[in-house]
Amino acid sequence: MAEKRNRIDRQKLVVRRLQYLWCETIVPTDDIMKTRLKTSMNRGSIFRRFVVACAAITLTLAGIHPVCGGDENSSESAKPDRPNIVWIISEDNSKHYLRHFDSDGAPTPNIEAMAQAGLTFDRAFSNAPVCSVARTTLITGCYAPRIGTQFHRHLTLASLPDGLKMFPEILRQAGYHTSNQAKEDYNATKSPDVWDESGNKASWTNRPSTSTPFFHVRTLTTTHESSLHFDEAGMQKPTKTDPKSVALQPYFPDTELFRYTRAKYHDLIEQVDQQVGAIIDELSEAGELENTFVFYFGDHGGVLPRSKGYLYESGLHVPLVIRVPENYKNLVDRDLGSRTNGVVEFVDFGPTVLNLAGAEASDAMDGEAFLGPGVDASDVDKRNEAFGYADRMDEKYDLVRSIRIGDWKYIRHFEPIYSDSFRNEYRYKMLALQQWQTMFLTDKLTDIQKQFFLPHAKESLYDLSSDPHETKNLANDAQHRGQLLSMRDRLMDRLREMPDTSFTTEIYLVDGPLEDAVGFGQESSADISRYIDTVNLGLQTLAEVKPILSQAIEDEDPLVRHWAIVAALSMGQDAAELLPIIERRLVDLEPLVCVRAAEFCAIHNGKDPRPFLYRSLNRSITEAEALWCLRSAIFFRDQFAKEFPLELRECELHNVKLSEKSPANEAMKHLNRK
Repeated sequence: MAEKRNRIDRQKLVVRRLQYLWCETIVPTDDIMKTRLKTSMNRGSIFRRFVVACAAITLTLAGIHPVCGGDENSSESAKPDRPNIVWIISEDNSKHYLRHFDSDGAPTPNIEAMAQAGLTFDRAFSNAPVCSVARTTLITGCYAPRIGTQFHRHLTLASLPDGLKMFPEILRQAGYHTSNQAKEDYNATKSPDVWDESGNKASWTNRPSTSTPFFHVRTLTTTHESSLHFDEAGMQKPTKTDPKSVALQPYFPDTELFRYTRAKYHDLIEQVDQQVGAIIDELSEAGELENTFVFYFGDHGGVLPRSKGYLYESGLHVPLVIRVPENYKNLVDRDLGSRTNGVVEFVDFGPTVLNLAGAEASDAMDGEAFLGPGVDASDVDKRNEAFGYADRMDEKYDLVRSIRIGDWKYIRHFEPIYSDSFRNEYRYKMLALQQWQTMFLTDKLTDIQKQFFLPHAKESLYDLSSDPHETKNLANDAQHRGQLLSMRDRLMDRLREMPDTSFTTEIYLVDGPLEDAVGFGQESSADISRYIDTVNLGLQTLAEVKPILSQAIEDEDPLVRHWAIVAALSMGQDAAELLPIIERRLVDLEPLVCVRAAEFCAIHNGKDPRPFLYRSLNRSITEAEALWCLRSAIFFRDQFAKEFPLELRECELHNVKLSEKSPANEAMKHLNRK
């Protein structure tokens, strides 16, 4: 398991439990009392009853009378003993489209009103830039590559390890009513005890009693990516937002289509704001608003091109506002209406809800509460690190990891021969992306606008304080060499500590290990570390690593062979002299090795790689293996159509029966497009 950040210490946990045992009466606990409260108190224990009794006597002597629900004349009698929590999640939008976070965003008066009565988190991050992986991270409080839930969409559901539950199940066990309306989209097997109800009609109003605290999730689909999949006829409908008034990101071409697309998205953000206001009104009319913490956030970034699916800030940096109820503002160590730059990640959201509810998070979670009893705001303000991951998105494979520390961002593209524009059929339904690609092919873009269509840099370093849109890569700037090495080392340490199961590839993970991905990762930690070291040989010159890289290309472990060829691919023309040794891998027994060798030969003008690609496709025995080979087929089709035109009749899968919704079908659509 990855090393966790500092957790709430035990004395603070005890203080928190006392607060709930005393029915939310705030106890002025001095340092002496805190020092004595070091022993964990289990519910029902003799010590617990003794402490509660002593506390009640102490409070009574002090003239403070705890409210325990039995006094109908008490002014606090209508107040539940624990707060409700509601999550309002808008799909596919980064913080850049709300004026509350970015001056170029749309006005959102209802969300801004929430902020005035609560808190704004200016540095909140999804760990993944796509829905199923992000939502699984939220519901488990765990980094997806550690628990095997990192692929969108899953081919096989991962099983959660012993001791880890989707956190609403913990809330149910603590007496909460849990409801979800309506999207789940998890990459892990869900137990039947997670939700009291989940579906289009699920609601907190269906709880068994008005005294039952509730946790409710409402997903707003208004801003989903599909909302921008309009056709040319759709552009005839005018937008409320004037297209001339919007500010386009510098990596976009300034065209009428891009301006219309962003203006339409601003309109959708305003609709989301109205929906948020309606939910607030619903809680208010029911008399529950001042008993309820209301979270508003995006499920990941989006949704114009270069956001959803990518580890840029536009794909990970989400809006987060939390409205704090009047009756529970004592649980928050901040002034209402304030903002913080402390970094919070999706792994932290579940532990935060549990903390507010007075329930204890599992040690199997990776996250840490950022709000509620025992959480010091000054400690949260010091958090400055965010971790991001991207793997397969539908049919598009691309292993990428990122880390942000303060205003510095480091991205490691482990497979840099591919570009951000690598084909994903669903993404290319957007007219703006189609136009962007056409302008690239006709050489009508600036250097910054071309970056999206060029092979990745092996590693990127951005100073977000001066380059918020991540357009100027400082990785090769000698002035920032120390910063680069520091962030590279920090990221690699995290991948090894996790350990990151993606380096064993989905091909091997779906064949059993996802039944216990955490155990598999721990057992394979030495191998995973070796795979990381092997692919990172590509960050050095061939002269520095040729003997060890040549040996790795012929290693007995197919994954070492695979990552060694990827390292050679990332070296560009400097690695051309490895052609003879890599040619031998064209007949490798493992298709994942063979297709990598075929890519190398195509780039370095070696043997015609097509027969070996066809052979690998025909020999694929699982859907994951077929997807892996189809990625290379798309790469050849898009990059080497003139040199090595594919014979589509040869791109057949003889041993794999694809389901109707298989991502491989989308890849085949592109291959068969004229």
